[in-house]
Amino acid sequence: MQEEFFRVDDLVVRYGPIVAVREVSLRVEQGEIVALLGANGAGKSSFLNAAAGLVPVARGRVVFRGKELQRLPAEQIVSRGIALTPEGRRVFPRLSVADNLRLGAVPQRDRAAVAGARERVFDLFPVLRERVAQSAGTLSGGEQQMLAIGRSLMASPALLLLDEPSLGLAPILVDQIFELLPRLRDEGVTILLVEQNVHRALEIADRAYVLVNGTVDREGPAAELRASAEIERAYLGIGVAE
Repeated sequence: MQEEFFRVDDLVVRYGPIVAVREVSLRVEQGEIVALLGANGAGKSSFLNAAAGLVPVARGRVVFRGKELQRLPAEQIVSRGIALTPEGRRVFPRLSVADNLRLGAVPQRDRAAVAGARERVFDLFPVLRERVAQSAGTLSGGEQQMLAIGRSLMASPALLLLDEPSLGLAPILVDQIFELLPRLRDEGVTILLVEQNVHRALEIADRAYVLVNGTVDREGPAAELRASAEIERAYLGIGVAE
């Protein structure tokens, strides 16, 4: 029997008296792209941050490859094979591209593996090779997003948590991001994607969950949700695409 890959059971996240995530359950199978959708304030980023160990889990379980993670610090979760690319990129602006990537490889102790991961990042994002000595703060928004994803990939994660990777990017760069994600999946990186661009997310995802007020309101195959005008109007706050 194949081991379950990633599962979250009845997750609750609180910020003081405010409940941001209310008993959310979700699963991701190895080799999938799963989209987590919802309007602003639905709890999507809080869910990812809790899964990555960046905010406390008030209640519930986060299980990865049969091991519970909800009480582990973020650095141990990374070492187990989960990496988060946060919303807003959050690169270290005064450090070089090379140093930003090096920080992403901190959990890796095998120098050959680090060198291989770096080459893989440069293969995915050739512009980063050209900018390797440049300060991250001087990169364009698109280049910073590439660096943020590349930094996550330096840990060679089995599961990549991506929070709004297309936010604020020009359309041509959005195209590049959405071409990249299936490639990563095909190369063995499973992806849990939070994304404001609902149509593009559902085009590449295998399955999707829709959060409303911190709870899962709908879930199912991405193709079915993409065909649902009701989902778009009632749950995502957007109009129907032509």
